[in-house]
Amino acid sequence: MTAEEYWNHNVHYHPVVLDAVPEGCRTALDVGCGDGVLAAKLATRAESVTGVDRSAEMIRQARRRAAGSVTFLEADYLDGTALDQEGYDFVSAVAVIHHAPFDDAIDRLVALLAPGGRLVVVGMAYNHTPLDWVISGCGVPASRWNTRLRGGKRAPRGMPVEDSAMHWGEVRRATAHLLPGRRFRRRLLWRYTLVWDKPGGTREGGP
Repeated sequence: MTAEEYWNHNVHYHPVVLDAVPEGCRTALDVGCGDGVLAAKLATRAESVTGVDRSAEMIRQARRRAAGSVTFLEADYLDGTALDQEGYDFVSAVAVIHHAPFDDAIDRLVALLAPGGRLVVVGMAYNHTPLDWVISGCGVPASRWNTRLRGGKRAPRGMPVEDSAMHWGEVRRATAHLLPGRRFRRRLLWRYTLVWDKPGGTREGGP
């Protein structure tokens, strides 16, 4: 494998995050950066990258792979006192916002963006309707195939794990309300992706 070194359902959607990084991105923030795999990849698309995580163990692992343009901070993004108060051009949050009250998490991510900045979320939800279960069932063979093809599925040692308290419909409605104009897509491997541009800049369109 390449820089990712392993595969799981979150790593699978890193290319979606990277493809959404705007041209000429100066500053990027990876919220809930874990062991720093995504932050290291973002360093190939942005001039400087900050990874933040409240887990001391995750930051310890992340700093082992730190590059010159990547800084890792042990902090809670909801507090934000250790982060750039002027905002970032790009903010990513992969499998992290369900660890906090949803509205609070979204509001804070928006606050961390500079005007015209772009937010990308890879999130989780639980099944609630028969259709939810059918769609989720379609992901089983895809997951098994990728697991076999990529040599197994694993997560960083010590990474905090928590289930989402919201189902798919709730997430769709909440994000539509909190982030008008967001591009939302439910993905096959039990994740959704969300891309939103903060008003105030000149960037238009997107994936």
